Amino acid sequence: VQLQASGGGLVQAGASLRLSCAASGRTFSNCVVGWFRQAPGKEREFVSAISWSRHSTYYADSVKGRFTISRDSARNTVYLQMNSLKPEDTAVYYCAADVSLVIHEDEYGYDYWGQGTLVTVSS
Repeated sequence: VQLQASGGGLVQAGASLRLSCAASGRTFSNCVVGWFRQAPGKEREFVSAISWSRHSTYYADSVKGRFTISRDSARNTVYLQMNSLKPEDTAVYYCAADVSLVIHEDEYGYDYWGQGTLVTVSS
């Protein structure tokens, strides 16, 4: 499966962005789709994940209440709505998929990765 992440950009603090992760080659059925991010000089970290079949979601504490993950089965796409953005949200955001019904934040458990999309939040 190929993943295509998009929607990044340069915004001011407090603004919103919506990232998209589209899959080709197979559907997201029976998958967990996650978003991760990597800031300059830092390790990649978990942001959020959604279980496609169980509709469950999971968020890192740092984004809880500001970010919302959702899916569109017709478009085979997962979205990450990011509101109230902060400069510390600046990073390259990656989407990833794991053929699993169990939602998790372990990046090593995700088999498929998109190319990343850059989000820059200015203060």
